[in-house]
Amino acid sequence: MSKSKLAIRTVIFSMIGNAALAAIKFLAGFFGNSFALIADSIESLLDVFASILVLIGLRYAARPADENHPYGHGKAEPLITFLVVGFLIISAATIAYQSIQNIQSPHPGPKNWTLLVLGAIIIWKEISFQWVLARSKKLKSSSLKAEAWHHRSDAITSVAAFFGILVAVFGGEGYEAADDYAALVAVGFILYNCYRIFRPALGEVMDEDNHVELTAEIRKIALTVHGVQETEKCYIRKAGMIYHVDLHAHVDGELTVREGHDIAHDLQDTLRRNLPELGHVLIHIEPSE
Repeated sequence: MSKSKLAIRTVIFSMIGNAALAAIKFLAGFFGNSFALIADSIESLLDVFASILVLIGLRYAARPADENHPYGHGKAEPLITFLVVGFLIISAATIAYQSIQNIQSPHPGPKNWTLLVLGAIIIWKEISFQWVLARSKKLKSSSLKAEAWHHRSDAITSVAAFFGILVAVFGGEGYEAADDYAALVAVGFILYNCYRIFRPALGEVMDEDNHVELTAEIRKIALTVHGVQETEKCYIRKAGMIYHVDLHAHVDGELTVREGHDIAHDLQDTLRRNLPELGHVLIHIEPSE
């Protein structure tokens, strides 16, 4: 199965899970008198729309290179990540606003059984986070990483809601708003996760070269090619799940143009064979001193 298809299946899994959880949280919050659960359901519902955006971005990024996009469409992936971060910020703002409104208005305390619902949700969201994050690392996908942190932020809000409801239930009268305060604490964690998702995606759009391990691997493989004496500049740009490379290689300065050309092609083929995640590989031949 191709990387793009595997990524798309992962997002569809997230969409189905988030849609089901949004319904469960809302019903449990409505009948269990817990605004923290209702706020949590709002975030899960926004996560469904965010997953749809990620799915659209992955499908577009998987398009092959064409005349107008010689390097492919991979840059669509971090752009979609920005939209996902926007959804996270909207959900954080929504939860914060409704929590403050609820704190100012007296309301009944949450029911005991909502703790059981939240416990099951927390376990499920953490499992989902670990699974999607592992996929994002395997596929080197920034949008899948954003999708994974959606699950973690959802788990965090659920943990905050759990402790808030716990205090409200066992604290009794006067502690009814504890789950609303817990929702406000969760907002801070969500905004922190927004930064963690946004920063790498911004670096990808700006062609930030921080691929230290991949650079070292490229240099190591290059020296195994016959005729390559050393490497000089090595620039890497990430576009979706593909890495484009510009590499300067030193060869014997007495070689003919054709011989240098053959070494360049041999080097290019060797790198692509050993590192399938590479896209365009541009080799610049330098005469060795």
